[in-house]
Amino acid sequence: MSAVPHPLSIANFRAYFLSRLLGTIAISAQSIIIGWQVYSLARETMDIKHSALLLGIIGLVQFVPLFLLTPVVGLIADTYDRRWIVRWTTLLLTLNAAMLGYLTWTGNLSLPFLFVAAMFVGVARAFAGPAYSALAPNLVPRAVLPTAIAVSSMAWQVGTIAGPSVGGVLYAIHPDVAYASISAMLAASLLLIFLIKPVPQPAVQKDRRPIQRVVDGFRYVRDNRLVMATITLDLFVVLFAGATALLPVFARDILQVGPDGFGVLAAGMGIGATAASIWFSFFPMKSDVGVKMLAAVIVFALAIVTFGLSKLFWLSLIALVVAGAADMVSVYIRQSLIQLHTPDEMRGRVGAVSALTISASNELGETESGLLAAVIGPVAAVVAGGVAAIAITLYWARLFPELRLAKTFDPPPLSHPDKPQEALP
Repeated sequence: MSAVPHPLSIANFRAYFLSRLLGTIAISAQSIIIGWQVYSLARETMDIKHSALLLGIIGLVQFVPLFLLTPVVGLIADTYDRRWIVRWTTLLLTLNAAMLGYLTWTGNLSLPFLFVAAMFVGVARAFAGPAYSALAPNLVPRAVLPTAIAVSSMAWQVGTIAGPSVGGVLYAIHPDVAYASISAMLAASLLLIFLIKPVPQPAVQKDRRPIQRVVDGFRYVRDNRLVMATITLDLFVVLFAGATALLPVFARDILQVGPDGFGVLAAGMGIGATAASIWFSFFPMKSDVGVKMLAAVIVFALAIVTFGLSKLFWLSLIALVVAGAADMVSVYIRQSLIQLHTPDEMRGRVGAVSALTISASNELGETESGLLAAVIGPVAAVVAGGVAAIAITLYWARLFPELRLAKTFDPPPLSHPDKPQEALP
């Protein structure tokens, strides 16, 4: 009996992994820089609360395209070559980053340009998210699918959390260095996707109209309680407890550490996420995954509360490191459960629903944070969000016992989209 290969030993998957990691780092780095530039430009003429409100609006501008496109992008990912979807969206992101770099270099950057750039990021992510997620299982044999999904999820999560770290550090060196590096990473990500050879496409349901197939995706998420629970838990927790959008406020006006301190704070969650991902590469999780995910979410929320209350730079940094590690644990488990409980012909549509909730939690979370900070102040907004996240997690554990009963990542038997599989413990 031949040994099961590691996903990274497969050339197609290795190119995919590196592309997703580089692309996600670049986009997350760009997002944190856009936030800093918006806040800095706004503070030239506005007070703290109104400037924080603009940070929230930036999140809304990124979310609206994804919300409007979700019914379409999942269907596209289940119908067309997923590699080309990622290629076109990565090209758009590369050009967008280059445009911002040019405007920053020439001194012509303004708030309207930043908002337009944020909108393009939202459009690109709407298409890329479901395509990236659905592509990974097509690149490896089924025997290594659980490991491949975990590694793919880790690439996305490490990139999402480490990206702000990279962006903050690069921006502290010089804005031109930051945008040049981001553009280079996106160009490398694009090149790597072109290295992926043709892969099998799921059979298109010719007996069902496009609208029916879109509805199938939403129905599948609704009827599979484990998938529904994991997706919605992330939605509400990050919606309330996300503190990344307000980092510029804390760095500049609360901790008063300036751009250099902002770069270090932005690195905090990335440090924690990277440490957790290295741990999982040596000690993969095998048991009681549901309970561990719930515990990780609570630890994340407690760390966010600590960050909000802290007036000490070192304590704020430690809180963000802990939050990043806990978030990595949560996403590692959540993404593995969602992918392994979804048949391949549904992964694009289910991935689109998942991407919508992720964007809702991230971008709408930024909007919520900005609006709440404008009303009650940034410290109270962060602390209230963390407390709300703890309450939601405890309620979800009771509302969805499937979460507590999920023991392993073992994939269940595939089923027809019209007959959603039951969540297995």
